[in-house]
Amino acid sequence: MKIGLYFGSFNPVHIGHTAIANYVLESTDVEQVWFIISPQNPFKNKASLLPDYHRYELVNRAIGDYSGFRASNIEFYLSQPSYTIDTLTILKEKYPDNDFSIIVGSDILPTFHKWKNYTEIPNIAHLIIYPRNTTKVECNLLPEKYTILHNAPQFEMSSSFIRKCIQEEKDVCFFMPKDAYNYLKEMHFYEKHRSK
Repeated sequence: MKIGLYFGSFNPVHIGHTAIANYVLESTDVEQVWFIISPQNPFKNKASLLPDYHRYELVNRAIGDYSGFRASNIEFYLSQPSYTIDTLTILKEKYPDNDFSIIVGSDILPTFHKWKNYTEIPNIAHLIIYPRNTTKVECNLLPEKYTILHNAPQFEMSSSFIRKCIQEEKDVCFFMPKDAYNYLKEMHFYEKHRSK
């Protein structure tokens, strides 16, 4: 099976994430998108993260029983911080018959060379690049094997924006899949008295 791996903190997951995953599913030969919830991104501060299991639950509620999506907590059991090459290696060992791709935003390209063993990544997984308005896709920054989703719609949304809105007591019910939003509200995530 052709699997698209969508790595992220998903802190929290929002409709931009699910829309991008859906676009990849409908616009490439990817048959299923796996949301890989990362316990710790090497380039991000962990202090603002919800506990792993809550972010995993948010993603599970966001995708529901849709067969094209799957939530994965594989990185919860690996050493931290999480490195894409390590996760890819384990996934390839565990699912040798699957053909993996990584879904990345074009904003990561300027720092792609800083990823652990970045030259090995294209040997295991194809890169699917989702353009962002803030970053020009330059071919000299890319490995040999890649696909650029040139006509993809742009979603100017971020998890940090949602967290900020919640801190400011603004309603974000239409920025998240309904069941994920309901869980967030039930648990009072990101509210002022529970900012961590």
